Amino acid sequence: MTDSDVDLSSEQYEKHREAGEILAQVREETAARVEVGTTHLEVAEYAEDRIRELGGKPAFPVNISVDEEAAHATPSIDDETTFGEEMINLDIGVHVDGWLADTAITVDLSGNPELAEASEQALEAALEVVEPGVETGEIGAEIEDVIDGYGYNPVVNLTGHGLGHWEQHTSPNIPNRAVSQGATLEVGDVVAIEPFATDGGGKVSEGATEEIFALDREGTVRNRQARDALSQINEEFRTLPFATRWLDTDRAEMALRRLKRNDIVHGYPVLQEDDGFLVSQKEHTIIVTEDGCEVTTAR
Repeated sequence: MTDSDVDLSSEQYEKHREAGEILAQVREETAARVEVGTTHLEVAEYAEDRIRELGGKPAFPVNISVDEEAAHATPSIDDETTFGEEMINLDIGVHVDGWLADTAITVDLSGNPELAEASEQALEAALEVVEPGVETGEIGAEIEDVIDGYGYNPVVNLTGHGLGHWEQHTSPNIPNRAVSQGATLEVGDVVAIEPFATDGGGKVSEGATEEIFALDREGTVRNRQARDALSQINEEFRTLPFATRWLDTDRAEMALRRLKRNDIVHGYPVLQEDDGFLVSQKEHTIIVTEDGCEVTTAR
């Protein structure tokens, strides 16, 4: 398909835009609710309910990553964890009929504003170089350059990504550092660019906790709770990630363990830097246009 064949006013792009508009509003409202003493669950449920009120659906559970955590942390069913003087990343997604937007912001209650600023400025620099024909490695080089300039490291094993229909992560990957082999952006690409900055070594690893899951394949199970859960997953979430706390079945944790054992769903362990370090994140979703990009998640 040539650039001129892409109709950026078509229904799918309008739905991406609608998702982005809802998300921009929810991101700002949710960030304002993050304060010492408020529970993670309160903030996550506020954002997810607000998305539905505004006419969208959550594309994945609200990620609330604290201090060394970078991604995939979300509250459990009866979570009573409260915010302290910490660095908090909110990563929120919306879909309208399966067309997605994805955004993230750091709320710094830890007294490290420069680390939050590093990922924010890295994103600004990345957006400035986006245009058809640019290689994703060049975008990564901009991100790395800005974060290095602040004296921090980009998280190199996390990347931005394309957004498909009912698919939260598709190609192309958008690296957070310079790479020589990358994809070339084209008009009509919908991508999420998400720099992560850290005062640690710049690599995250899997923690022990899993509260987010996604469907891997069709399958059957004999257990009633697992069957009920699978039916809801197929109907409501399809291939998008979901939280244990979203399942209506009783004994949801046990149902998920059975589905996981049968390779029907997989979990997303929390991704984290080494203890004692901090991670900040800033993310926007864009549509690549003929003369640059349109940021769907900007206010």
